[in-house]
Amino acid sequence: MDSTPSPSSSSPFDLVSSALGRYIPRGGAAAAAGPAGAQGERTERTTRQPVPDNPAAGGQDQILGVVNLDRDLRITRCNLAAPVFAGLDAVAGSPFVDLLPPGDVPTVTRRLRQVLETGEAHVARIQRLRRGDGSELVVSLSILPAAAPQEGLTVSLIAMARRLHLYAAETAIGTSLDIGETAQSLAQSLLAWGDVAAVDLDFAVWTGEGVTGQAQGRIRLRRAALVPDRAWPEGYVTPGDDLPSDASRLLAQAVRRDDAPQAIVIPDREALERVLGSPRVMRALVPGDRSAGVACIPLVLDGTPPVVLGVAEVWRRAGCPFRDSELFDLQELVARTAHHVDLARQHQREHKQVLALQRRLLPRTGGDTIEIASVYQPATPDSAGVGGDWVNSFPLPDGRTALVVGDVVGHGLGAAATMGQLSMEARALLSAGLAPDEVLEHLDETVTLLDDAESGLAAGYSALGSTCCIALYDPVSHRVALSSAGHLPPVLVSPDGRAGPLAVRPHPGLGAEFALREPFDVHTFAAPPGSLLALYTDGLVEDPAVSIDEGIGRLADAVSRVHPWDALQQAARHVVSALAPVHQRDDVTLLLARMIGYRKGDTATWRLPARDDAPARARQQVSALLGQWRTRDDIRDNTLLLVSELVTNAVRFATGPITVRLIRAGHGLLCEVGDTGNGRPRLSGGGLLDDGGRGLHIVHRLTTRWGVRWTDTGKVVWAEVAR
Repeated sequence: MDSTPSPSSSSPFDLVSSALGRYIPRGGAAAAAGPAGAQGERTERTTRQPVPDNPAAGGQDQILGVVNLDRDLRITRCNLAAPVFAGLDAVAGSPFVDLLPPGDVPTVTRRLRQVLETGEAHVARIQRLRRGDGSELVVSLSILPAAAPQEGLTVSLIAMARRLHLYAAETAIGTSLDIGETAQSLAQSLLAWGDVAAVDLDFAVWTGEGVTGQAQGRIRLRRAALVPDRAWPEGYVTPGDDLPSDASRLLAQAVRRDDAPQAIVIPDREALERVLGSPRVMRALVPGDRSAGVACIPLVLDGTPPVVLGVAEVWRRAGCPFRDSELFDLQELVARTAHHVDLARQHQREHKQVLALQRRLLPRTGGDTIEIASVYQPATPDSAGVGGDWVNSFPLPDGRTALVVGDVVGHGLGAAATMGQLSMEARALLSAGLAPDEVLEHLDETVTLLDDAESGLAAGYSALGSTCCIALYDPVSHRVALSSAGHLPPVLVSPDGRAGPLAVRPHPGLGAEFALREPFDVHTFAAPPGSLLALYTDGLVEDPAVSIDEGIGRLADAVSRVHPWDALQQAARHVVSALAPVHQRDDVTLLLARMIGYRKGDTATWRLPARDDAPARARQQVSALLGQWRTRDDIRDNTLLLVSELVTNAVRFATGPITVRLIRAGHGLLCEVGDTGNGRPRLSGGGLLDDGGRGLHIVHRLTTRWGVRWTDTGKVVWAEVAR
């Protein structure tokens, strides 16, 4: 039987076996790729010493092997003909875990089943295997899903020579930016030299803070990783626990003898009891009665002075002392990987800073006219970093409410800085009375400027292609004006329960090239009381298994099931938990807004011609309404004077009809006067109008705040009188 599979084979087992072709002779043990019925013959062949096809490839160079498992984790095929694998009892039909030390069985079994369930490979795990004579072989173990899920798994094994072991360990340790997973990978690599391995980190490192030195009396270690995964004696420190202060002090002092980080070895039980002293410290640090010796190696960052991030500990049974060469290897591995721990610390600190910024941007509450609920769910800590998703909601001075959602390109501090700048700029411009499309024009220019090499916020970071959607809700007219820059369309649920995405014209996003730039449209739609508007970012609806349109449809279905009596914040959490992907690689953001609006009896609007009698007619209409509202005399007099001044100003400086609107809010009376003029009223230094009048100073003294907003046909001057 030909031992070399055909190149067209897609099985991971066959692909790895094909890589063995130049080492394993035809007709030898590599023929294990045949039917399961020949397993007895194949198992016998694995004990033979192969003769290489290429004389230059000596037997000691044969370090690669492969084992195929079914879904019950039993061996179905194996290709372990290299001499280094001699003594491994890889018998067809036997459980793969029979090759493992008992203490490693739970952890490896969990990894095997995880690859079966998710289909995601687990690579470069440093693992010990048991030979039949009781000795152990250190390998780099990778778990690969089979081409078809029902075919099980393929486990590739690389026998670890010293230098290859160190290289593979460093590669495995540097694959995660999560500090816990980084410490766990280091502990798993250290397990090749002992029975138990632990990593204890300075508390400041664990929390992502900076560590610049070890001050006297400032010693606090927290256990970050411990392998293997097993039941530990009562009182023993496990991951997440702080070491007792005595134990922390002893370890820190031991590795910093003569004020310089050093590795130390406590060789036997008697020495352990003498050094550790109290039974409480023994219970906390010694993993069991069989553990008799330990090597403690500091995790050190080079510097002046060097900074100790923590301590790595490798424990052995009695009768297995550490040789000098092994200690050298341990120190080299820890020295080469300490910077990975520091990178994870920096990533965690950055993650926390960005997360704090984003949470500060989340809307707190709604108001009398709108109910707001928001959910922000950051990406998993081991991803590229917290993204630039942001959402905000805030009342505008003129009684409207702004709803803003954006997604800045990229992750980390560069994205966070851009996100914060865009969010604050949008709020300032909207509060100044600009329309949504005008605000997006300014944000577009900002993103373009930030991409400039000299004025950019972060070197090598670009925010081009970021998206944003702005919606302004008017609680009087019950309408929403919306503009979008490349963002996914909001979902609107009408009071009768119908739901669907709004028909927003696609846009290339912020900072697009000049040739691709398009004007920002304003989409206006009715949102009667009881309507529900959902703004979100793509992390909520993007799923590799379905189209984006289907994802938006699923969101619309979920939001349509929100009952008008449901607590909105709880409903928002339920929608996110139902739709967010299990393996979340991007931030998830959702903003729900339930429209309430003003009651009909709390607002009144009049349309007057721009004539000299307009101020008198406005005073007459407003006076009658304030009488119905039973407003206090002083508030009534101030409001009438305010309306008179604003209407007079509109008649003098504008053409066309004048609109007067009065709103009774919980905090006061809001008066609005709209006209067709485009001039902006300003207070002058002398206290007069721009043309020498006195109107704006009267307005300024009568009101708690006032301002201007722009419309398609002119402007609206608004002012608020406290009640």
